[in-house]
Amino acid sequence: MTMPLCDIVEIELAKRWWAARSAELTTRFRASREAARKKDGHFTMWFASATYSAFGLVDLYLIPDVAPPLVATRLILSAIFVMVVGWQYRRGVAADWIDTTCASIVLLAYGSWLAFATSSGYAFNVSYYMAYGVIFMMVANLLFNFRIRLAILLSCGIMVAFLTAMLLSFPMPAEYYVSSLVLYVSSFTLTLLVNWKLNVERYHVFLNALKAKLREDEVVERGKELLRLSNTDPLTGLKNRRAIEEDLAAYWQAWQDERRSFAAVLIDIDYFKNFNDHYGHQEGDSCLALVANALADLAQGWDGTVGRFGGEEFIVLAAVSDDAGIAHFAESIRRTVEDLRLPHERRPDGEGVVTVSIGAASTANSSAKRVERLISEADTALYRAKGSGRNCAWVFDQNDGSLGEENEDIATLLKSAIADDLVSLVYQPIRRVSTGRIEAAEALMRLRGRDGRMIPPNIFIPVAERTGAIVELGRWALETACLELIAADLAPVVSVNASAIQLKTPGFAIMVAGVLSETGIDPQRLALEITEGREIEGNADVLRCIGELRQLGIQLWLDDFGTGFAGLSCLRTIAFDTVKIDRSFLHGATLGAGHMLLEDMVRLIRNHGQRLVVEGVETERHLALLKSLRVEWAQGYHLGRPTALDGFRSLIAAEASNPIRVVISAG
Repeated sequence: MTMPLCDIVEIELAKRWWAARSAELTTRFRASREAARKKDGHFTMWFASATYSAFGLVDLYLIPDVAPPLVATRLILSAIFVMVVGWQYRRGVAADWIDTTCASIVLLAYGSWLAFATSSGYAFNVSYYMAYGVIFMMVANLLFNFRIRLAILLSCGIMVAFLTAMLLSFPMPAEYYVSSLVLYVSSFTLTLLVNWKLNVERYHVFLNALKAKLREDEVVERGKELLRLSNTDPLTGLKNRRAIEEDLAAYWQAWQDERRSFAAVLIDIDYFKNFNDHYGHQEGDSCLALVANALADLAQGWDGTVGRFGGEEFIVLAAVSDDAGIAHFAESIRRTVEDLRLPHERRPDGEGVVTVSIGAASTANSSAKRVERLISEADTALYRAKGSGRNCAWVFDQNDGSLGEENEDIATLLKSAIADDLVSLVYQPIRRVSTGRIEAAEALMRLRGRDGRMIPPNIFIPVAERTGAIVELGRWALETACLELIAADLAPVVSVNASAIQLKTPGFAIMVAGVLSETGIDPQRLALEITEGREIEGNADVLRCIGELRQLGIQLWLDDFGTGFAGLSCLRTIAFDTVKIDRSFLHGATLGAGHMLLEDMVRLIRNHGQRLVVEGVETERHLALLKSLRVEWAQGYHLGRPTALDGFRSLIAAEASNPIRVVISAG
């Protein structure tokens, strides 16, 4: 297995000076210095040539008899040297060749000077002048950035030339030879040592710089991966709700600015709960992944965007505008999933294979003023598809009264739901993970039709918000929970879900204060659960209302963290007491990347100082994972299903000595 480059660098930095260098790192080092070495060689040759020519003045003073030809030679050679190295530099010759050329030039310059100096009649002057040969050695080892081997060869050449000239040309006392030899050998040794240390230091600087860059790249890559994970559903690999809502906002903006119409298509797997109950959650996850892959392949052919919208529901956005195109697209999706032929033996309709129900809406056929309304229209069409026997697709048409009929019926129903006792609350326990004891409960709002059929919250809540009925329903839920659970001493704290519509309603905080006064409970025993979103974080009226609620002493909980537009922004802007992580992150944590994302979210919330609840605990494996992460509270079917007041009272009676917090949600 190939060793990571960062590990190779660490090993290289730990080596002793005599150990052999890594071939890979040496190659990288030379490559990194290639351009600098060529530039340095070119510049240094100019400087060295100018210095070499300037020493002609010394020639005129010390050896005047040979100075004229020597000075002329210096000037001519300097010009040639500069031109040769300049030509190599401009032609892009390799740095090793330029260094070799420069070394040869230094040796040639020294030899030329020796040839003239030793032929001078001023022997006494020359005997002192010979010491200046050390300058050439310094140039070789210090001025140029030669590699150590080339520096040794050049220095040896200079020293051999000096010793040869000295022995053959000047009969001098032994003391002179010894002192000159010591001077050259000392210069040779010291300058080479400095050269070697400089090269080693340059190599270590390179290694440390490479190490820093590798770590920086790792951090950047890690950041990109975290960003990708934060926008990716860990189970299916599709975009998660956060990412798809950002795409939805971009599609909507293009529609507003350029009238580029698009369709939003909601896809729901039929009878998926039956599938999970019969085959198990592992097979259920596999089913979701297979359907997701099929949708992704199909959407790519239509230049569309696909994401997981929650649970067994998917969404596809595509630039399809005309009715025929939308219908064809939706039918292609339905047929693609059906053609997978995934077995589904426990379907109550006897179909036998996994199918989907589809609802679609297009900006071209909608009068929606907000993107949320377009999704509501697609959801309305999806509800109609389910009501029509499933395994079919419906396209919303604002001129088709049949599609709006259910919504109108629900709107009418909501007007008298409280008076006719059609709305109720059920309670789901929230347990402390470490002990398994009930310490909280979530109260869920339920609506029953006049025919006794239960209407799902995702159907009636949007209608309630659109018609304004949510304000009265919210007040009823708040009063009911306070009376049933707090006033009856079944729970010390009640939390009521508050939507952006409610928070923007004038006098909402006054209404809450009135309920507190009427029921006589301490404000600290009431909390409001708020779902993250841009309407919360970016709306001045909402933030003002939240501030007023804070002044009342109300607790604030952030619901479904990680699924909306502005989770981190909401967390930063509003001082929540408790944060609930959406169930999709726990369900996706069975994969390595999903586990890492959940762990990061838990750490983020814990470091931010909020209490933590994780939703969606449906297996012992989920519970064990939360225990390993030291999560405080959790809820889900594995810990207790929603139950009516009498059933919840029985649960509380079994643990009467433990404090309980109750959460009310319209979900």
